[in-house]
Amino acid sequence: MGLCGVLGWPVGHSRSPAMHEAGYAALGLDGWRYQLLPVPPELFEETVRALPGVGFVGANVTIPHKEAALALADEATDSACAIGAANTLTFAADGRIHADNTDAPGLIDALGRDPAGASVLVLGAGGSARAAVWALRDAGAADVMVWNRTRSRAERLCAELGGRVVEAPVAADILVHTTSVGLHGEDPFKQLPLGVDGLRGYPCVIDLVYGTAPTGLVIAARAAGAEVVDGLDVLVRQGARSFERWTGRPAPIGVLRAAARGDAA
Repeated sequence: MGLCGVLGWPVGHSRSPAMHEAGYAALGLDGWRYQLLPVPPELFEETVRALPGVGFVGANVTIPHKEAALALADEATDSACAIGAANTLTFAADGRIHADNTDAPGLIDALGRDPAGASVLVLGAGGSARAAVWALRDAGAADVMVWNRTRSRAERLCAELGGRVVEAPVAADILVHTTSVGLHGEDPFKQLPLGVDGLRGYPCVIDLVYGTAPTGLVIAARAAGAEVVDGLDVLVRQGARSFERWTGRPAPIGVLRAAARGDAA
């Protein structure tokens, strides 16, 4: 038996409960449960430290808690430390907290091809952006550029992980959107430094935001003829790695994908 969940603020949009619960059912993992854990920043550490005592074996972490998750962990993977953010917490029997970052390998898994030698523009400089920059540079991307509304955050990210800051979007092989713009259905082109026509400069677009319907960025990118990787693709792949860590069983990727997209019964 195991309790798992996803910590975030807000977190009501998350498809992780449906995805993980479907995986448990497919593998006959009776007694395993996965739930939403909406927690404001001021209660994050207190809540996380209480989870092992009430039976939790692990928790995913989403906006805005990824950097705080790493900071409170007792131990962490080398990749999480390098990225400076964690999205997967595992609780030991003695209450110790282990932090990992499955966003990074999950993004590469979802991309489905080798980004070695590619040029990349990353929009944003938060925890998800850090994972994207680290993952793409680790996979051999030739030029990773970062734009953020607050330039100093982009400068800090690049100083720590590599890459270079850009003042405005420039054409690249891959565009990765990591901000929360679009999470509530808002028009991305009113808040991001891109116009619809500008998307033609990106043969591949990755949007880490997801919801009950395709985001405005995903819709526009598809209309522009780009190869699109949406937030649900990345969610499934990073979630599969968390699933395997906690259960010790291979994740049923097809089942997770169908549940995340609302196709499962």
